[in-house]
Amino acid sequence: MTALGRLATLPTGRRGKWVALALWLLVFVVGGMVAGRLEQVQQNDAESFLPAQAESVRALDQQRQAGNDALPAVIVYERSGGLTPDDLAAIADDRESILAAVPVEGQSPPPIPSADGAAAQLVIPLAEEDGFELGEDVKQVRALVGSDQSGGDRADGLAVYVTGPGGLQGDFLAVFETIDSSLLIATAAIVVVVLLITYRSPVLWLLPLLAVAAAEVSARALVVLLADYAGLVVNGQSAAILSVLVFGAGTDYALLLVSRYREELFRLQDRHEAMRVAVRQAGPAVLASGGTVVAGMLCLLVADDAAVRGLGPVAAAGILMAMASMLTFLPALLVLVGRPAFWPFVPRTGVVHDETATLWGRLGSRVARRPRAVWLTTAAVLGVLWFGLGTLDAGGLTNDQQFRGTPESIAGQQTLAEHYPVGTATPLNVLTPAGQASAATSVLRDDPGIRQVVPSSASAGDVLQLDAVLADPPDSDAAYDTVERLRSSLDTVSEDVLVGGSTALNLDVQSIAQRDRLVIIPLVLLVVLVIIVTLLRALVAPLLLLATTVLSFGAALGLSSLIFQYLLGIDSADSSLPLFAFIFLVALGIDYNIFLMTRVREESQRLGTRPGMLRGLAVTGGVITSAGIVLAATFSVLGALPLTFLTQLGLTVALGVLLDALIVRSVLVPALVLDIGGRVWWPSRVARGSES
Repeated sequence: MTALGRLATLPTGRRGKWVALALWLLVFVVGGMVAGRLEQVQQNDAESFLPAQAESVRALDQQRQAGNDALPAVIVYERSGGLTPDDLAAIADDRESILAAVPVEGQSPPPIPSADGAAAQLVIPLAEEDGFELGEDVKQVRALVGSDQSGGDRADGLAVYVTGPGGLQGDFLAVFETIDSSLLIATAAIVVVVLLITYRSPVLWLLPLLAVAAAEVSARALVVLLADYAGLVVNGQSAAILSVLVFGAGTDYALLLVSRYREELFRLQDRHEAMRVAVRQAGPAVLASGGTVVAGMLCLLVADDAAVRGLGPVAAAGILMAMASMLTFLPALLVLVGRPAFWPFVPRTGVVHDETATLWGRLGSRVARRPRAVWLTTAAVLGVLWFGLGTLDAGGLTNDQQFRGTPESIAGQQTLAEHYPVGTATPLNVLTPAGQASAATSVLRDDPGIRQVVPSSASAGDVLQLDAVLADPPDSDAAYDTVERLRSSLDTVSEDVLVGGSTALNLDVQSIAQRDRLVIIPLVLLVVLVIIVTLLRALVAPLLLLATTVLSFGAALGLSSLIFQYLLGIDSADSSLPLFAFIFLVALGIDYNIFLMTRVREESQRLGTRPGMLRGLAVTGGVITSAGIVLAATFSVLGALPLTFLTQLGLTVALGVLLDALIVRSVLVPALVLDIGGRVWWPSRVARGSES
């Protein structure tokens, strides 16, 4: 008996189902105790994503060796008519209250009034702490100054905002703090609605949902263990994607299994035997598609960006748990409930059930009349959408663009810009050996991108820190050009002079994102191609399937970029968006290829390529469409979150999945196979007779 055959007998037997149910109950209880710690192991600071050799990270290391672990929070006060002496006294009192309440690193200078007298800024060097502790410190600061994460006028008439690197980090952490619960609720609700519409049963929808919930809990627990014992970097974004991926992919696998189980119930009286056959027949497609996603995600391990690298094992853990639950826990639940799970449309043995007499069967017949014209037209339409890529600017998001809406830190930055020179709150931190400080200072002052250079109180020992105030907004292209220019100029002073600070960090993130795209995208294509070639034992079909998936990806990203710019008013995209979108759309798009073509290959062995293609489309079209709608709906939940990157990713993947399921897999691929015929299986001999 094969390994899959043994797997099929465990959860589908009269005794085995109870064993499977007991094991998953144990996993659910124990895993639930560990899964709740996912927020605690997250690392959401930008520098934790960069390799140690990045210059901005080396600068941070030197700062920390000098005892400077501070992340400055900048509190800006404003009164339109000008600050009064009472205002200045109140600001001084706020400073004393904050220093007594929250951990700081180094000295907090006295309040700095603006030249126009209408504002003052107070810099609090918050001690940089792990996890969400920094977020709690920012909350406390906001409570003490009366801004309470919304900014605006307080009782004494002062407008106050907590901004700067500390305030910005606090706003990010506040989003991630609530993202898990809201995302889970929204995703589960969407899955319930889609399952109710798909099955039209008051019972059946609950069983896949229970299996997905078990997969979600076990996946989160596995990620926590990897973070604790394998050093896996997990952030709020990858944790959010994990939930969406488990719900979406897990429901897809459930739809495939339930569809095959329903087919077998029309043939077999014994529900245990029907499920055993269903697992044996659908299991290879689930394992192959899930394995392809896992392999694709693990390609991210070669990334330099730790956020990208960490997403690989996180997503792989989610897919592995989804596969395990759908091939063991769900079958046990289904055979436990039996045929009544399908009420009121209960499949009965002996009832004639023609799977080809469906919408997808009729669609296949239409495509078969003129397959070449169909695939040429479809490919041309998708190709036109590629032109939308010309509007995509994936050079990174500015601070203002990171959020949908205007959180307090962004409003505070805007207020600072009205009263102080640009870049005052976020200067470059230039670390230089004491002996080269004079030469480094001269280089900085001679650069047109630098407005002011001052020695920092953070300097210690043989290393001096120079704070260089940028002449341009710190998240602008001009500021990034200044960093690159300074690094080149300062190298002539000494290789030991390092340029750090938030602008330098962001620039390094963008540079590494470009490198990761160039390395990972070809690697993923190669890995996916090898897997499909091995699965289908052919070469032509896998090349066609991979080409259609890439065509779909480009069309989805092109269409999304047009929507970003012309409907959402977002001119830029996060530098990691193209890579993340590619990984998800190629890996998940291949899922539908595998669902379709494994069945077509099975039918072609009996019927020939042409009738095999038509029957394969007829019996899988419904489940692939439902799976695509589920996955698109779950990823679209990301669009409701207040972070622009997740909105862009959710929209792009949702559009890509719909294009893939409704057009590529239902029209383009069938038309190509029908046009090419039995040669699609070359060099294998799959189809009967002359088609082989």
